[in-house]
Amino acid sequence: MWTSWGYDVAEGMRGAQVVSRVSRILKIVSEHPGGASSSAVAAAAGLTRPTAHRLLASLAAEGFLDHDIRAARWHLGPELFLLGSLAAERYDIAELARESVRILAHESGESAFLSVRRGFETVCLLREEGSFPVRSFVLTEGVRFPLGVASAGLAILAFSSDDEIDDYLGRADLVERWGEAHAADRVRERIRETRERGYAVNPALILEGSWGMGAAVFDAAGKPAWALSLTGIESRFRPERQAFLGDLLLEQAHELSKRLR
Repeated sequence: MWTSWGYDVAEGMRGAQVVSRVSRILKIVSEHPGGASSSAVAAAAGLTRPTAHRLLASLAAEGFLDHDIRAARWHLGPELFLLGSLAAERYDIAELARESVRILAHESGESAFLSVRRGFETVCLLREEGSFPVRSFVLTEGVRFPLGVASAGLAILAFSSDDEIDDYLGRADLVERWGEAHAADRVRERIRETRERGYAVNPALILEGSWGMGAAVFDAAGKPAWALSLTGIESRFRPERQAFLGDLLLEQAHELSKRLR
């Protein structure tokens, strides 16, 4: 249907659908540091394999993806690096946060992370390995989780407004992928606990034996926009050690929040 100013609404809707699919594909590829196969992208994006392959090939032709033909894997391309470098001047807090992440890894011995909120997800930006030889690899740079899943996303959600929490949990379906432990009432209980402690605890809800703890980092308006977190094996997150790790997280989250202001 064409409007009086010459805009085809149906065409606009199809265009928006393509943009949504392209965005989803780029995010999926970013979650696979070793490269993603066409079939893996298709399955994750809910597309047929031929449709996914056409979109992947088109993105590669524009430089947004690279295709390793021998390994049959897709990787993020050079054009994204160039665009990201330009955007970093406005959005990158990595340099400000790097010291806090390093301190967390050094003093705890665990893997330490910085994650950023993007819409209703968190994205891991930085990872620093601690000295303890046994590690959890649930979280790496580029990995995304919905808010309320993983300690970083729980910490950010817990210190959001009550209205925002109600709206999000009222329409988010976390159970289908993440299990009954992520039903709305269970997430609300962990939000209450997080607010009481000041930091979030993820007791192996994503991967058996892999624990995490996180603390929110606040922007100049006092909103939780980032999170610092630690992950490791269960024996390293016993109740008697959680207080030490929680205090460490809160200290560095507070220092980083001050630096960002």
